[in-house]
Amino acid sequence: MQHVTSYTEFSDIISSSEAVLLYVSSPGCSVCHALLPQVKVLMQEFPRVTMVYANTGIAPDIAGQLTVFSVPAVLFFLKGKEQFRAVRFVPIGGLRESIGDALKII
Repeated sequence: MQHVTSYTEFSDIISSSEAVLLYVSSPGCSVCHALLPQVKVLMQEFPRVTMVYANTGIAPDIAGQLTVFSVPAVLFFLKGKEQFRAVRFVPIGGLRESIGDALKII
């Protein structure tokens, strides 16, 4: 999992990676901290996907540029374009299915 500290850094990653999952969190979000380990385990099933972590306390420009108003937020990109997002309540089973379906495109 890569940690990013700016939108520019994130933009470089999505332009150079075929599939990217962005996990957006904030320092005081207990739901974010509980969900992150589950998402990390899930991502082991998808080695083709680059996982990126952004903390809104460190990189508020990422949330602003991507219009993330609530956390946790999981955004999935293929070839630099957002395919889907899940915010606040992120069911792992649904996330697994959405990623699998999106990867069938490429």
